[in-house]
Parts: sequence; C-alpha cells; structure tokens
Amino acid sequence: MRSGRDTRRRRSIARLISRALVVALALGVTSGVAARDLIDRVLAVVDGALITQSDVNAVVRLGLLPVPAGTDPVAAVLDGLIERRLMLAEVDRYAPPDPAEADVERGFEAIRARVGDAAFSDVLRQTGSSPEQVHRFVRDDLRIAAYLQQRFGTIQPSEVDVAQYYRDHEQRFGGRSLQEAHDAVVAELADERRAALVAEWVAGLRRRANVNILPR
Repeated sequence: MRSGRDTRRRRSIARLISRALVVALALGVTSGVAARDLIDRVLAVVDGALITQSDVNAVVRLGLLPVPAGTDPVAAVLDGLIERRLMLAEVDRYAPPDPAEADVERGFEAIRARVGDAAFSDVLRQTGSSPEQVHRFVRDDLRIAAYLQQRFGTIQPSEVDVAQYYRDHEQRFGGRSLQEAHDAVVAELADERRAALVAEWVAGLRRRANVNILPR
C-alpha cells in the first residue's frame, strides 16, 4: 500500500515538472528566445508548488536570504525557500494585514542599493525575474514578520535567566557589567528563545508537508 502511494506521488511530481517544462517551451516559442534557455530545472516541490534553479539563483545573487558561512549557498537558499513557502501557506491561512506600500518600497530600494543598479538589472535579466517579483518577495517577508510577531509575541525572560545568560556569554558584552549591558542581554536572550520557538514551529510544518527535493 505504501509503495503504491509513493509511486502515485512520484508520478504526480513528474506531471508537475512536465507542465512546467511545457510552459517554458511555450514561452520560448512566443518570445523568440531559444527554448533551451528558458527551460528551468526544478529543485524542489513543496505541497505542489515548484522551486526552480532560477528562483534560487535570484535569491542568492540578490542576497534575499541569509547564507551561513561555510555552507553551500544553493543548498542553504533552497532550504530557506522551502521553509519560507511553508510559512507563507500559514500566513495565507490567517491573512494578517498587508504591509504598507511605503515599507515594501523601502525594502525594495534597500536591496537595489545594496546590489547596485547595474548588477540588479543583470540578475533580473539572467534569472528571468522581474522588479514585481522582488517587490512581492519583500512584501511576503514583511507579512511573515508580522505573522511571527502576532503568533509568538515578545518574550520577556526572567531576571534569573538574564543573569545566567550574562554569566554564560559574558565575553559577548565587551567587558560591561550586567547592569550596563542589561538591555542588550535581555534582547539577545529573547531573540534566541524566539528563534528556537520559530524553528520548532517550522520543523513541525515541514514534517506535515509534502516536500520533495530533486537531485541536482
């Protein structure tokens, strides 16, 4: 029985990929660009949604997701895009208010300024992306942040925990006393605990989702 379900799931993924290639071929015919230049490699399927090589390349080159030092940027960004897709599905279920357009525009301009106008245009052209897609990425980042704030709120550690954290990480605070560094210690400890809660929540989303990573 399990083998039958696995076979049907593989066939479903194959159909999705085939449809993506058909669309790419159609675009190649209508735009006059060689079809082979538009066929995109699918790297993962997340609950039926495709993540492609071009998606990953654009995010890597524009610096839209963090890449830990010493890691493969493609693998790190692919993993980040998978988790982001799962979080956005939850955001869409609860529909927090959309961010202000001024905030979206500021985020977009910050990306373009960091990358540089010429390089920004090159990345979009070479990955088949558009300014509208970058705007949407920024908007979704803000929507995720609002949802996480709504879901997890602000964490206020106890003074006992603050003191213990300071003793365990005293070197991080540049020789300042606990009294002098108190606010920084509270902020760092709260951020660490909130990140742990978010990571646990995302891990649960991933366990319940249908995520298929294709060989590269």
